[in-house]
Parts: sequence; structure tokens; C-alpha cells
Amino acid sequence: MPEQQFAEYAHEIESTIKIGLFKRNMTQKELAELIHANPQQLNRAIKGDMTPKSRELREQVARVLNL
Repeated sequence: MPEQQFAEYAHEIESTIKIGLFKRNMTQKELAELIHANPQQLNRAIKGDMTPKSRELREQVARVLNL
């Protein structure tokens, strides 16, 4: 059950970020450049990776996209 809850939460985070990007007419690559992040690492963070770096990137994304 916890795995299912985590998967649902990760999907919710991903959807929120994708909608934020869409509203700002911005691509993930542009966002990565803006926050000085590797595009692949940003993608892992958006997909729900739980490493400290991914958590930090999600915080930066939330600030940039006003989430």
C-alpha cells in the first residue's frame, strides 16, 4: 500500500509541475537552464526521485513556478 501511495503522490507532483510549465509556455529544458540544473536530473526530480538533490530541485522548481 505505501508504494501505491508514493506512486500516486509522485504522479501528482509531476502533473502539477507539467501544468505549471504549460501555463508559462516553458519546456523542462528551459526550466533546467533557468535553475542551472542538468536536464536529466531535473527530469528524475519531476518524476519523483527521492534523493536529496532531487528534493532540492523540486523546491527550486516550486519557487520558479510559484507552486
